[in-house]
Amino acid sequence: MVSKKVLIVYAHQSSGSFNSAAQDAAVEVLTAKGCTVEVSDLYAMKFKATATAEDITGKVKNADHFCYGEETKLAWEVGKLSADITEEQRKLTEADLVIFQFPMYWFTVPAIMKGWMDRVLTLGFAFTHEKRYSQGIFKDKKAMLSFTTGSQESMFSANGINGDMNVTLWPLQNGILHYCGFQVLAPQIFWAPSHVSSEACGTMLEGCRTRMQGLLGENPLAFTPLDCFDGEKGYQLKPEVHEKHAAKEFGLTVGTHLGKALPPNNQMKAGV
Repeated sequence: MVSKKVLIVYAHQSSGSFNSAAQDAAVEVLTAKGCTVEVSDLYAMKFKATATAEDITGKVKNADHFCYGEETKLAWEVGKLSADITEEQRKLTEADLVIFQFPMYWFTVPAIMKGWMDRVLTLGFAFTHEKRYSQGIFKDKKAMLSFTTGSQESMFSANGINGDMNVTLWPLQNGILHYCGFQVLAPQIFWAPSHVSSEACGTMLEGCRTRMQGLLGENPLAFTPLDCFDGEKGYQLKPEVHEKHAAKEFGLTVGTHLGKALPPNNQMKAGV
């Protein structure tokens, strides 16, 4: 068996945090399974969160009307992206699996991790108009969100005050990871570790360790393939796909639900 390479993009400032313990558990188990694990500790690296013209070495094409996407694409093509971006792109290119480990801030990732996504997943390197979603550049790689919440699981339910976690995850899992082609594994969610006992935290970590044993063999979440949408008509779902699902109780996904009820656990569990 060829050794798999894993990249953990980690965003927490405290080595005593639950996130740190979760990261350590992943490194330990995956390394024991024969994987080569590399960690990008964003706070320790003082990773720059803002996507600016400073990400390009040398002159830009149009300084008067700077377009970050186009300018970084041109810079990537000629090897003129800043060294920190180039290094993270190297890690990502080599990785078979990417795990994003973070505390959920305001229903999404911390700013420093969003900056990693903004700056590292550049146009050309991570996606193009032709290569995205199910035909994306990273379709041979897997990715997973692993995070802690500040709220209890019941608060992130369809009837909870925070709303359905499946809806919360759609922009991150579909709009970033799947958009770049990643096979997205079901998220590893640690519900409110700061509000439960140390024993309960230990149980959550053991559950994580158990999952990590077979993580690379897991099936990914299901997303509607790109060829189900008509590119000549604004990437609307094709009529025949509508017809095929007309009699079904639930929509296709959280994001493409055909006016039907949202499919339960669509962004939380594989095979549903």
